[in-house]
Amino acid sequence: MSRPELTLIQLSDPHILAGQSERLHGHIATGTVLESALDTVTRSGAEVHGLLLTGDLTDDGSPAAYRRLRATVERLGVPVVYAMGNHDDRAAFRSELLGESGSGPCHAVYEIGGVRIVVLDSTRPGRHDGHLDEGQLEWLRAELSEPAPRGTVLVVHHPPLPSPVPTVHLLRLRDAGRLAESMAGSDVRLVVTGHAHHTGCGALAGIPVWVSPALAYRVEALPPRARLVGSAASGLSRIDLIDGAFVATAVELGAAVTVYDEDEAARVRFVAEHTSQVG
Repeated sequence: MSRPELTLIQLSDPHILAGQSERLHGHIATGTVLESALDTVTRSGAEVHGLLLTGDLTDDGSPAAYRRLRATVERLGVPVVYAMGNHDDRAAFRSELLGESGSGPCHAVYEIGGVRIVVLDSTRPGRHDGHLDEGQLEWLRAELSEPAPRGTVLVVHHPPLPSPVPTVHLLRLRDAGRLAESMAGSDVRLVVTGHAHHTGCGALAGIPVWVSPALAYRVEALPPRARLVGSAASGLSRIDLIDGAFVATAVELGAAVTVYDEDEAARVRFVAEHTSQVG
């Protein structure tokens, strides 16, 4: 089996609160959930090349919450890509995470292992749905005018896709067709989003779109009839470049019954012996 050429961990919607004793919706210690997620990554032994934090990094945009977030994620010692979400505050986000001033849209470009990471700020102060104006799209087209060695991953908080959950559908990225036009013919190979609090995927302009599970809690996509349900369940995503292809995988966090726990090399040999091709 080919090992990943590049691995990125996506942590979306952690909704960090400033105080150790604070609980989101009265139940969820979001700081503890984030620490648990990073412990899961560390225990895996995976070679991680970067973290993608795809919005709603704090719940209320307080500077103290951003400081708590930063102190937690940067202990992993890998590059961190920060993206704005609708619960974030631009001024505090810039000051505490980027070390800069200003209150305008927070766009950025990173390079990790030959992959260009382009971050678009789809937020609007006072709104929870997603918006991109022509100036932002013009900036994106300029950034994409030259290809990157291994292609581009576009990070945007609001999914440019419909959702089966009616509230999430209302809160999606508006006028997604304009974003599609701006990416057409470019080297964007994957669009990575969050916001929905449920896992999903689709395509825009023929480009795969990944909607990551959320760290803070899960919005149930098949709730009882006429109900909207949020559950204290968490997940993250691993995004791998394997044999030249980007693959996004949801990773559920929390206790689960183990049905097998085997030596990896021995199991891979066994499976390889029973397949027609070994790759």
